[in-house]
Amino acid sequence: MMGSMFRHVVMFAWADGIDEAHVAATTAAFDALPGKVEVIESYVYGPNVGTVDGNSDYVVVADFASADDFATYRDHADHIALVQEFIAGKVSSRNAIQYEI
Repeated sequence: MMGSMFRHVVMFAWADGIDEAHVAATTAAFDALPGKVEVIESYVYGPNVGTVDGNSDYVVVADFASADDFATYRDHADHIALVQEFIAGKVSSRNAIQYEI
């Protein structure tokens, strides 16, 4: 697709015991990531507002110019550090998809 963008969407549910302070710290960590990972074209994320039972607890939507730029983001040390500190072992479920827009 000429001129297309590459979108990454990830949704997860927090594990039991994860508190609002951790969610806020996670959001702050996401706030800092675009300044560190220059291939991010658009980055929106945040906690579920809770209007529908059974939804995921948090979402990240990231746009990139290409699949290669997504791979750069995915493998970037600052992204990996964020996942290891705030996500890994702290979620009960995770779903992701990548597609062209």
